[in-house]
Amino acid sequence: MKNSTISGFLLLLCMFSCGPDARDEAPLLFIPDDLEVTLWASSPLFHNPTNMDVDAKGRVWLTEAVNYRDFRNADGHLVREAGDRIMILEDKDGDGKADTSQVFVQDEDLRSPLGIAVIGNQVVVSCSPSVIIYTDTDGDDLPDKKEVFLTGFGGKDHDHGLHAGQLGPDGKWYFITGNAGPHQVRDKEGWTLRSGSVYNEYTPYSKENLPSQVSDDGQVYTGGLIVRVNPDGSGMEVMSHNFRNAYEVFVDSFGNMWQSDNDDQTASCRTTWLMEGSNAGFFSEEGDRTWQADRRPGQTITEAHWHQHDPGVLPAGDIYGAGSPTGMLRIEGDQLGEENRGLLLAADAGRNIIFGYQPRPEASGYSLADRQNFIASVDVDNEGYIWHQVEADTSKWFRPSDLSLGTDGSLFVADWYDPIVGGHQMRDKEGQGKIYRITKKGQDYPKASIDLATASGQVAALCNPAVHVRAKAAQLLQKQGAAVIPELQTLLDHANPFFRARAIWLLAGMGTPGIKKILPLLQDNNPELVLTVVRALAAHAPDTLLREAEALLSNADPLVRRELAILLRHEDYEKTNQIYAYLIEAYDGKDPWYRNALGIALSERANEVFDAEWQGLDPLDWIPEQASLIWELHPEAAIPALKLRLQSETLSSTERMQALETLAFIPHKGAVEVFLDLADEEGMLAEQARWWLQFRKYNEWQGFLEDWEPPLDNLPAAQPELLASFERLGDSLATGDQQREALKILAESPEGRLHLALLAVKGSFPDSLEADLPTEWPSEGRPAVKRLLGYFFGRLKDMEESAVNELEGDAVAGKVLAAQNCLACHRIGDSGNEIGPNLSEIRQKMDAPTLVNAIVQPDAGIGFGSEAWLVRLKNGVALYGLLQSNGPVVTVLDSQGQRFVIPASEVAEKRQVPISLMPKPEEMGLLARDVADIMAYLMQGDD
Repeated sequence: MKNSTISGFLLLLCMFSCGPDARDEAPLLFIPDDLEVTLWASSPLFHNPTNMDVDAKGRVWLTEAVNYRDFRNADGHLVREAGDRIMILEDKDGDGKADTSQVFVQDEDLRSPLGIAVIGNQVVVSCSPSVIIYTDTDGDDLPDKKEVFLTGFGGKDHDHGLHAGQLGPDGKWYFITGNAGPHQVRDKEGWTLRSGSVYNEYTPYSKENLPSQVSDDGQVYTGGLIVRVNPDGSGMEVMSHNFRNAYEVFVDSFGNMWQSDNDDQTASCRTTWLMEGSNAGFFSEEGDRTWQADRRPGQTITEAHWHQHDPGVLPAGDIYGAGSPTGMLRIEGDQLGEENRGLLLAADAGRNIIFGYQPRPEASGYSLADRQNFIASVDVDNEGYIWHQVEADTSKWFRPSDLSLGTDGSLFVADWYDPIVGGHQMRDKEGQGKIYRITKKGQDYPKASIDLATASGQVAALCNPAVHVRAKAAQLLQKQGAAVIPELQTLLDHANPFFRARAIWLLAGMGTPGIKKILPLLQDNNPELVLTVVRALAAHAPDTLLREAEALLSNADPLVRRELAILLRHEDYEKTNQIYAYLIEAYDGKDPWYRNALGIALSERANEVFDAEWQGLDPLDWIPEQASLIWELHPEAAIPALKLRLQSETLSSTERMQALETLAFIPHKGAVEVFLDLADEEGMLAEQARWWLQFRKYNEWQGFLEDWEPPLDNLPAAQPELLASFERLGDSLATGDQQREALKILAESPEGRLHLALLAVKGSFPDSLEADLPTEWPSEGRPAVKRLLGYFFGRLKDMEESAVNELEGDAVAGKVLAAQNCLACHRIGDSGNEIGPNLSEIRQKMDAPTLVNAIVQPDAGIGFGSEAWLVRLKNGVALYGLLQSNGPVVTVLDSQGQRFVIPASEVAEKRQVPISLMPKPEEMGLLARDVADIMAYLMQGDD
């Protein structure tokens, strides 16, 4: 991609020096040199856009989120009492800019909707807890019918709730939701999805989110997930799960699913190609532990964050750093240039950027190694951002929330346009928004004429860039069946493989005549077209696929073999065991997607596969390919063989360590006994065995290790006196003197002060004793605890943001202050701790005033996953910190960075605290000058 660095630099200088009007009129985006950008629409035509779609008339439909998280934005921002709106925008005079907007619907059931799809006269809106379909039966652009299509998704008015739906090339809906569960969704046939995790964030609408929930198919689905469902609401199935908060899934014409997943404040955002049935790896397998609780010694943050060294987990894809991913799109036509055909676009509102990828088949998966910065509002690489302290640095206000292709092939980009990136609050009280239009320089974009009344017009519309215009055409063609095969057949020879793929899907659903037309493509030189035929046959003619599979295997591309492994997993194993034997034999020991695909397919029959494939072999003679697959499947039947490999000194330390790790993922008494025997020895393997025993004692091996006492168990010692004082202080029958004595005992003890805060959270602290409390808690040395006490019992005056923003900071002095005050909880470069968000790349997500707000008012925007909890144990101990697991075991990372792993049976109560662990500046003794210096250092970056 070519960009003009010099012109970009001059643009930034103009933005900083020419005043607000000049900034608004100047081109705001860096784009490739052969493209051009125009401001197509802006407020007041609409406000706060979250998602877009384009209809057959070329109009842009969008969801507004004006009533976004009112419980944190009740300070004068725009509010719509009648609910949020769905808007229709149109360029009627053809001058390249929208000139009209109208309200399609305003509905009290719409609170911060995050998805829209327009299919003919139906408008499908995603807004937790429901997918709502509005139907305009008379064509007046007003809904005549409203239907709740699916309901029960968690995350009402929450960024981690239900996101956009897309009608895929297979004719089914794909919906994606974040991890703000619990999700309990029933399809039209009564099949119920149940999904949850340890993730909980306080909102007025949230229910307790619980892990390890079992759906009607007997499976446990974790966190965020993708569901596929028929257009009539039947046949719901989970396509992939265990996301943090993937904002949108895009299904391309080959049937590939693409998403970008948000990180947990760790600079680990990713763009990923997804396999059907995959576990995306954010939480532990059943969602009861965070990645922090599962992180092993020596693992990097990114490896642990996506559980990349656990069997059964999908390869993470491109981990690109800090950000807040949003809309996804793949360009499948040539209207933006042939070089951009196939380009995958991933918007990131936090980074003020839209990344571009050209996915390339690699082994049996896809490489996303050639990431480019396709569109951005900052400099060309979005890394060396030219910082200048201005009151409103509008180059950082570009918050791309979604992308859509118009019927003419131009690219629309929705811009939330706010100083901060969603998640927690809004700084812009006017609800501004913009839509940009990207076109190729020198190219005409005549208004597309869409004819959906004739078969030839429908085939032409099937080639349209707008995803749901072609989806509607596909629906109409499918209804006509074999009668339209001659028209569809013309696309099978098209130069554009995406168009050929769309025809393949339709022909596969038209019975024997259509299937005969696509079977020759199983020998095509393009493996992605062969892949499409395989998927289409699995959807419409599984018996045909089963008949063709064995003949296909001998010359099949790895992409195809991998897909066969996944698609045949629901067939009778007696019919497929020879196919799977071939697929196992074809594994090269290196391809992570292929290994994971075999794991997805065979995990439920792992013992059977082990007995058939490897039971008769000498375990010491296993080749790497065999050992790798056994690691992926970790069957109970392999325990004796793994024990032999572990004990053998003829194997390398790497091979023995792999055997140890494989055993560590087998929840069986036999595996535990191997570890117990090894734990009494010396050496690296014994040290690892002791770590696994300590770790597994409180999760998958809890039932086998009840009598085992770990040598370094860190359960806090009992505090009976504090427990008695806590109970007495909350006892309404206790005398005043008894309560004052209890208060004194608790106030003088570091652990006791947490009990006082817990009483305040519960509303149980006696009002009559408030005068007996200290005023500033001078003896409390823990900043986070001092902040907690100050919130409930303190009297310090807050620092004014304006007092900081009017100062010019000193980055050199700020580096010293950051080391003294920030590194205890945050990581900057190679220094610091990982209790709070990593600050190394914070300048990529925030402008200067927003960063000041985050420092001065830390409670205003608490990062998802950074919510504080008070946990009281039955033995009288109280803990304050982050909740990292919440199931059979409760893991707390306290405010000092110490992790406590506690059996749930020992927990008396847990309460979420509506404040940040981060102290306010005045609670750390910082002045406005100090905050300005720290801000200057963080905005400059530690270069």
